[in-house]
Amino acid sequence: MRQILSALCFFLGTTALHAQTVTVDTARGPVEVESGPQRVVTLDLGVLDTIKVIGGDVVGVPNGVKPDYLSEYAGTPYTEVGTFFEPDIETIAALDPDLIIVAGRSQAKYDELSGLAPTIDLTTDTTDFVGSIHRNTETIGAIYGREEVARTALKELDAKVTAMHDMAAEAGTALTILTTGGRMSTHGAKGRFSVLYGDFGFEPAIAEVDSGNHGQPISNEFIRSTDPDWIFVIDRDAAIGRDGQPAAQLLDNPLVNDTKAAKAGHIVYLDPIDWYVVGASITPVENSVATISGALAK
Repeated sequence: MRQILSALCFFLGTTALHAQTVTVDTARGPVEVESGPQRVVTLDLGVLDTIKVIGGDVVGVPNGVKPDYLSEYAGTPYTEVGTFFEPDIETIAALDPDLIIVAGRSQAKYDELSGLAPTIDLTTDTTDFVGSIHRNTETIGAIYGREEVARTALKELDAKVTAMHDMAAEAGTALTILTTGGRMSTHGAKGRFSVLYGDFGFEPAIAEVDSGNHGQPISNEFIRSTDPDWIFVIDRDAAIGRDGQPAAQLLDNPLVNDTKAAKAGHIVYLDPIDWYVVGASITPVENSVATISGALAK
């Protein structure tokens, strides 16, 4: 009888544990979800990186290129569940997920995926980049019961970003350039790469920029007339694995080479996958801080 009661208590305890819910913050406001999910699907690499950082696990990940630090998710035992924009609904349903996490490019599929399983949206606020990383890391930490790991990771991130900000405050003006298909656009302090200004502390080389997702088209003449102290470059074609004129080749011309940034060796080519594909999570931001701090220290 004692063994039966013990088994019953264990079963009830386990059931109670699995039935626990937590209220977490998302891009659509507070949401109540069950903690300790066993079969999580995500369609966002920033979310996937955050899950890895706090020690969680997933069963389904997005198709496509992944950075080296997420390379273990490129094959078995993980199932690819479609692209950021077009999730494979049948494959996701077959995985029988207990939680689906969308963000950014996949947020448009939120309603459709919500019909399969509980779904949350962790889309980043581009005007509060590091703040969004805090929210997402705390949310994922709470879902997996890894709150202390999340707090420690964020504390370490904050220290690195603060040090970066202190260095950038005296570095002068900066211009962000996205290249693709032989064309260029710039993104200012309110755009998708605003972390360079608001969080990292660089002074924008121009005050007003079209803050749309594709930025403001620019020319070599624009870069020369703006004449920034620093130029940060993201090669979109390299990020998505598409053939095209490399950014370094595109920018190697007399007009760009006549800028203060070029003359001082202050053109920094940022990791295109981190900046264009992964986005807001701890590992790519720490990688970027290391790259830019190294350039500033020279």
